[in-house]
Amino acid sequence: MMIRYASYFIAALLPLLLFRWFAPVSVGEIDFWLLWLLAMILVALPVVYAEIALAYRSVDAPLAGMQKLTREADASPIWRSFGWLAALVSVVVAALVVSGVSTSILTALADLNSAPAVPSFAIAAGLMVIAVLLSLVGVAPLPIGLGLMVVGLLLGVLNGLPNIDFAMTNVSLAEWARAVALALVSVGAGTGLYWFGQNLVSKQAVSAVEEEKYQVKSKATDRSHRATKLVLPIWILQLLVGVVALFISGMVLPPLGQLLYGIGVLFVVSYLLHYSSQQLAHKFGLLVSLVITAVVALALVVTIPPIWLVGILVVVSSVAVLLLSIFAGWQMKISHLRKSLNFGSEGLYNLWRVAIRLVVPLALLLSLVGWVMQWLS
Repeated sequence: MMIRYASYFIAALLPLLLFRWFAPVSVGEIDFWLLWLLAMILVALPVVYAEIALAYRSVDAPLAGMQKLTREADASPIWRSFGWLAALVSVVVAALVVSGVSTSILTALADLNSAPAVPSFAIAAGLMVIAVLLSLVGVAPLPIGLGLMVVGLLLGVLNGLPNIDFAMTNVSLAEWARAVALALVSVGAGTGLYWFGQNLVSKQAVSAVEEEKYQVKSKATDRSHRATKLVLPIWILQLLVGVVALFISGMVLPPLGQLLYGIGVLFVVSYLLHYSSQQLAHKFGLLVSLVITAVVALALVVTIPPIWLVGILVVVSSVAVLLLSIFAGWQMKISHLRKSLNFGSEGLYNLWRVAIRLVVPLALLLSLVGWVMQWLS
C-alpha cells in the first residue's frame, strides 16, 4: 500500500524541502511566480510525462531501464548517464536539506538552552549517518516524515503567517533561471524518483518468476495504462503544495516546530538515499552501493557549503533533464513513446513531442545562461 503512494508523498514533499533554496528574497515578486508557473507548464510537465513514459517502456528502474532503452533504440551509451546523474541528484538534495536542518536544529536547541558544543557540520554528519541507516527501511519513512514536517509547520502557523507585499518587478534572465530551477526541483525532474516509484509498483504487482508472463500480458492491456492518470495528479499536487510553500516560506518556526520539522526531513532524506543506493545496486550490489551512497553523502554535507550545493544541484539536475529530454524526444522511436504515453488524442501527443524536443532543451539552456550570469555578477 505504501509503495503505491510513494510518488504522491514525494510530490508533496519536494516543494516543502527545496523552496527555501530557490525562492527569491522577496517572495512577493509576482513576475517570478508567473515565470515559475510558466516553467511548471512548459518544462516540468513534459519532463514528468517523459519520465513516466520511459518507466512504462522499460519496466525497470532508471539506471537499469536506460540500458534497456538505449539498446532498444540503438542509441549511444552516453544517454545511460542519466541514471547515474539521477542517483547523484538525489544525494545532492539529501546533503543540501540535511545541511539546512542541522543549522535549524542547533538554533532550536540554543533557544531551549540545550545546544551541544559541536559545530554544525558535525551535527549534519551525524544526521546523515542516521538517514543512511533509515534508508534500509525503504519507503516506510516517507509518511512519517511528511507527518512530522506538517506538524512542525502547523506549529509555525499558530505563531502567525508572514505578511507578503506583492508587487511586479523587472523580469530578467536570472529570474527565469531561478524559476526553472524551482520548477525542476518542485517536481523532482532529473531525479528519476517517479520512474523509480512506478517501478516499485510494478515489482509489487508481479513476482520475478511471473515477469515474462506479465510482460506478455501488459502488451495486451497497454490501452488501460495512460500516463496522464499518473502524471496530472502528481503535477497538480506539486502545484498546490508549491503555492502553500510560497505563503509559508518566510514563516518562523518555534523551537519545537523546528525540531519536529528537522526530524521529519531526516525521514524523507532516508528515502532519497534508499533510492540512490538501489540504483547503484544494479552495478555494484546492495552493500557496496550503500557504502558509496553514504560516503558521497557525508563528503558533500561535511565539506561543501550549502550555497555551493545549490549550484551543484542546479547544474547536475539541469544536465540530467537535458539528457532525458533529448533522449526521449530525439532518440526513442516515435511508436514506442506514443504507445507508452497512450494520450487520448494525437494532438496532445504532438504537443508533448514539440515540448520535449524543442521547448524543454531551449528553456534549460536559457536557464543555465541565466545562472552563469548571476554567478558571475
